[in-house]
Amino acid sequence: MVCDKRFTQRGNLNVHKLTHSGGKTYSCTECGKRLISQNSLNQHKNIHTSRYKCTECGQCCQSDNALAKHRQSHLGRRPFQCNVCSKRFTSSHYLVVHNRIHSGEKPYKCYMCKMAYVAAGDLNTHLKVHTGEKPYKCKLCDKTFSQSGSLSTHMRVHTGDKPYTCSVCNKSFSSRGNLNSHNRFHSNSKPHQCPHCGKQFKTNCELKRHVRIHTGAKPYSCRHCSSSFTWLDQLKRHLLESHNEGRLSEKVQLKSSA
Repeated sequence: MVCDKRFTQRGNLNVHKLTHSGGKTYSCTECGKRLISQNSLNQHKNIHTSRYKCTECGQCCQSDNALAKHRQSHLGRRPFQCNVCSKRFTSSHYLVVHNRIHSGEKPYKCYMCKMAYVAAGDLNTHLKVHTGEKPYKCKLCDKTFSQSGSLSTHMRVHTGDKPYTCSVCNKSFSSRGNLNSHNRFHSNSKPHQCPHCGKQFKTNCELKRHVRIHTGAKPYSCRHCSSSFTWLDQLKRHLLESHNEGRLSEKVQLKSSA
């Protein structure tokens, strides 16, 4: 053992070990993301080349197998059903992850703030709150994102594409997540339950925000000082009041418009 840093995934541990051994990581020239092998890098590059691009929504996948799984969401085939709430999924993996909502199991823990998650992808997304990493950049407005899927969804702001339609009121949405959230207002379903107090929520995002009340997690860190906050709004207010970050940008805008 060289240091006592801990990881939830072996892949992340292997990448970290290279910092001690002086070994090389494989870096993507498009977004700067580092991967542990040439094969992983080659698969990752498929996201940028659009080799495996969904013709329905434009999302780019790393492999043909990943694209095939993604297409199931458009076909409406969801053969895997939850025994607790009857929600259905396109793969057994998604069902296993979903079942953790009911069991309260959260095997993926952030080593910086101890926030826990049901899926590795959720943890990886959360870690970027601490690092500020946003490698995916929009070529039209320069806005950056932490995930390629978020960039694909953002592009619909420019194209106006809304491929997801509500079967009840025919309202259309740019992402499946927004459609799912909308559908719950028709059904009043609240499938996301707090493992600490049992309170239920319509979306996983609402649940995550609520759980911080119990855990005391403060995932939003100030880049100027050591302060951390539970809510993003608190961080924004802190940046404005303590570091004049918002006021400075406002002054620049006022001068440029004068």
